[in-house]
Amino acid sequence: MTWTSSAPNRRKWVASRTGRSTRTAGGPVDASQFWRLSCSFAPYLTGGSVEPQDFRSDIMDKKKLEAFKKRLETRQQELRRTVSRTQADGRSADEDTAQDIADRAASSYTKEFLFSQSNNERALLQMVDRALARIREGSFGECIHCGKEINAKRLEAVPWTRHCIECQEKLEQGLLEEAPR
Repeated sequence: MTWTSSAPNRRKWVASRTGRSTRTAGGPVDASQFWRLSCSFAPYLTGGSVEPQDFRSDIMDKKKLEAFKKRLETRQQELRRTVSRTQADGRSADEDTAQDIADRAASSYTKEFLFSQSNNERALLQMVDRALARIREGSFGECIHCGKEINAKRLEAVPWTRHCIECQEKLEQGLLEEAPR
């Protein structure tokens, strides 16, 4: 059988090689079923019987949490340096004594650009600070709206995120009220 990128063909290829189907009785496994499936393997992974809630608490183990904390602290330091440098650049743009209109316009544009850049960096710095606070509180990796665990790949990409994918999509569509910061 030749390889193609469509899911049905991949399933056929895997089934032909292993003699097993890649589908569950109810169709493909989605994210809501993944948790139940992963809990059913917990006794085999840990060498004994484990309740699902106990296994879930081990997902964000100390090593991963420390890695996230280190990444966030590094990002926090970078943002603080950038914000202070942007503020200094904005002040120096104020000190320029431009005489003609074109120079004043360029200086004004530069100040506005630096101001918007600084605002974005400050907002990101606040999100990083709040993520570090959630690590200290023990709630890092949980959606602040629904309380579900945030996907590990999402946390790898955006460690300061506050919402799971579903709640973030609802928030962006205006279906979810913004939580207090």
